[in-house]
Amino acid sequence: MPSQPHASVNNLQTGARVALLGLFINVLVASAKITAGIFGNAYVLIADGIESALDIAGSVIIWGGLKVAARPPDATHPYGHGKAEPIAAVLVAIGVLAAALGIAIQSVRELFRPHHGPAPFTLVVLIIVVMVKEVLYRYVIRLGRDVESTALQTDAWHHRTDALTSIAAFIGISLALIGGKAWQGADDWAAIFACGLIGANGYRLLKPALYEIMDTAPRGEVIDRVRTAAAAVPGVMEIDKCFARKMGLSFYVDLHVRVNGNISVREGHDIAHQVKRAIQETDPRIADVLVHVEPAAQL
Repeated sequence: MPSQPHASVNNLQTGARVALLGLFINVLVASAKITAGIFGNAYVLIADGIESALDIAGSVIIWGGLKVAARPPDATHPYGHGKAEPIAAVLVAIGVLAAALGIAIQSVRELFRPHHGPAPFTLVVLIIVVMVKEVLYRYVIRLGRDVESTALQTDAWHHRTDALTSIAAFIGISLALIGGKAWQGADDWAAIFACGLIGANGYRLLKPALYEIMDTAPRGEVIDRVRTAAAAVPGVMEIDKCFARKMGLSFYVDLHVRVNGNISVREGHDIAHQVKRAIQETDPRIADVLVHVEPAAQL
């Protein structure tokens, strides 16, 4: 059915546009954080800005992955280019983990170096960043879940992580301002805490992307709908095997059905087509169904 692949392509293109929006916002946020951190003597804000700068690279990778995933099948990729989407998510997740480690090392070093306390205006920058990033997270995660895009959900959690690290930076700078000289290292401790959040989210993002690359079976409701739809087709006596895998935003199903062994090849062929049609009608994301017809056991 031609509408299914078309819907997936539209979703991928929409996702690419959202990733591009995230890229633009990340450029503004990273520039604001790093500038404010330098002039406001707040290393946690500089570290947070570096993490946001890495988000820029992440958004570029996500955007590129979704653009590649939207390409139609060809001679060398008969199942399409959907794997580009989880591959992009893996690259971004690894980048997040590397950023967490790098910033943590630098934050520990800063603890043992004398530096001036942070400036109060840096708090205003952080409040604005948290508001912008939380709104962007809610928008992107809703779209990512609607179309079941691993890459978009990864990008959304990038925005949530940025908001969380900015909150940690806000707390650290506030303590440094309130506590005076004795608490000047609070922003460095906040940076270390932020790295823990970044690392945890990097691990959280990496797992589903790796599962998808390894063709892990999709969640139970997809399989249940497929089996129910196939079993309801006249002539199908039993569902033997049912496998599904995710390719980008689409699903591919392999199904074994048992029919009366005395019917003709033509009748069995017609039943297989009806099964395929019934399954694809249950979910527009199912791009193709391979139906294998077997004779039912004679009683």
